[in-house]
Amino acid sequence: MDKYGLIGYPLKHSFSITYFNEKFQAEQIDAEYVNFEIPRIEDFMEVIDENPNLCGLNVTIPYKEQVIPYLDELDKDTAKIGAVNVIKIIRQPKGKVKLVGYNSDIIGFSQSIEPLLCAYHKKALILGTGGASKAVYHGLENLGVKSTYVSRMKKNDEVLTYQELTPEVMAEHTIIVNCTPVGMYPKVDFCPDIPYELLTPDHLLYDLLYNPNETLFMRRGRAQGATVKNGLEMLLLQAFAAWDIWHR
Repeated sequence: MDKYGLIGYPLKHSFSITYFNEKFQAEQIDAEYVNFEIPRIEDFMEVIDENPNLCGLNVTIPYKEQVIPYLDELDKDTAKIGAVNVIKIIRQPKGKVKLVGYNSDIIGFSQSIEPLLCAYHKKALILGTGGASKAVYHGLENLGVKSTYVSRMKKNDEVLTYQELTPEVMAEHTIIVNCTPVGMYPKVDFCPDIPYELLTPDHLLYDLLYNPNETLFMRRGRAQGATVKNGLEMLLLQAFAAWDIWHR
């Protein structure tokens, strides 16, 4: 029986294990998906060595960047992002194993936002500077959209702080993507500190969060006539993309 899995720590809640095991059952695929909760990245190769029927892995926090030195190769977009969330395990002759890293977040996000883009969506603000925001940055770049990161702290000249979101900046950047955990259940009464009163019907607000279904960030955008979307479709699309990567 083929095996797939997820590495991360801790793994209290995992969308992947439920999604893939239900898929295997529904489609009568002889495979199982398991969680590998490893307390340190040094245990990663043990997982590979002890599971000879392991064909692919998903990677979650805190190992999306830490796992890269253990891999033999990175897909082109993934190398730019510097974060991996899918590993393809290629079994070679004489027991050799080749590990190739991919980022299915960029695929899921790009496919999810592309149908919402209009001609006037030329520039984006990306709230947050973590691994997910890098995938969003490169996904938008591939779609012809120029992005600027927004952070609470001034990191360099290319990153804006929330205090620097002037009327001019808000008018120019008609896509705003929330890549922070602000507003996630159970803290649903919070939202990123942007000037919501400057939003217009030309703005598109995309929240990577999907619990709650409509965050306060989305609700306040909708009140200004903006188009809003949550991250549930992206989550599903990145899971589809992971399966495609494992079976290429």
